[in-house]
Amino acid sequence: MPKKEVSIDQVVKKQIKKWQDQLAGKKAEAQIPVITVSMEPGSGGSIIAQKIAERLEFDYFNRDIVEKIAKTSEIRGAVINSLEKERLSGVKDFISSLMEDQYIHPDTYLKHLLPVISTIAKHGRAVIVGRGANFILPAEDIFSVRIIGPLKKRIREVALTHRVTTEQAKRRVIQRESRREAFIRHTFHADICDPIYYDLTINTGKMSIDAAVEAIMGAVMAKL
Repeated sequence: MPKKEVSIDQVVKKQIKKWQDQLAGKKAEAQIPVITVSMEPGSGGSIIAQKIAERLEFDYFNRDIVEKIAKTSEIRGAVINSLEKERLSGVKDFISSLMEDQYIHPDTYLKHLLPVISTIAKHGRAVIVGRGANFILPAEDIFSVRIIGPLKKRIREVALTHRVTTEQAKRRVIQRESRREAFIRHTFHADICDPIYYDLTINTGKMSIDAAVEAIMGAVMAKL
């Protein structure tokens, strides 16, 4: 566990340094819509998201990285302050309108999460995994993907990846699904499984990881 925390710290610090260098050198490119990836546990969504980020040379933010930023005040402050003042003001205005329009009443964690996701999006060129990013950011500024798969296949993948029994894997998958569905329902009053919230839904029970990557790449490039 300690190694994981150190690794995430290093990733976040490197990312902040990159943004600061861009700001100092005024080299930040025009914003390119970010890609958000929502997934069912065991569907292969994390691997797909990483491959997409590599292909597009986008920054990659998984759940652990976003959680680390949102829950650590010093890091969170550095991330938010990596924006120019004008763009930071825009983030604050956007969050205010988001809470008003969607009737969101954020708890402490959500108050920290919203500016983090919004700041990452303002920098652009990013793939964001989970945390309701597609419900937070304007639909016109993102390409949102949902990765799903047959339950049996997902349970098998989790059992192999985490070296647990089939029964343990099943419990893990169901518990994670329940938590994610509850988070989106409670926070954004939405059904995470409803395809209307996504530009593209991929079923990895019907195609390979590589085929899924190619399908997403084609759709993303068409939108850009």
